[in-house]
Amino acid sequence: MINKIGQIMLYVNNQDEAVNFWTEKVGFSVISEENNGQGMRWIEIAPTGETETSIILHNKEFVAKMSPGLNLGTPSLMFFSENLDDLYSNLSNKNIKVGEIVNMPSGRVFNFADNEENYFAVMEKK
Repeated sequence: MINKIGQIMLYVNNQDEAVNFWTEKVGFSVISEENNGQGMRWIEIAPTGETETSIILHNKEFVAKMSPGLNLGTPSLMFFSENLDDLYSNLSNKNIKVGEIVNMPSGRVFNFADNEENYFAVMEKK
């Protein structure tokens, strides 16, 4: 029986730029970094203080060579924020591409893009 989501794999073209985006702009922390010395490097990140579920940044090109046919598309991730307006302003001020805040039946939501034009959503949860 599955009782929680552990890690989400995010395949990126430039791991260093992705780490910078998630840590410097979004405020995540690096939990761990591994490198097998043969080209396989992965970086585990998570929202600061949140360690239940993490994101693993993998090198898209390397994974494509190692696992042909693997779906390397960006997962549709929905993050939660207790203060959507502050987060929206913070990301906008850091020149992150953000969409409009939209009122949905489940709450207010907006999306944002990383440096590689991968889009993610944030929903207000108080």
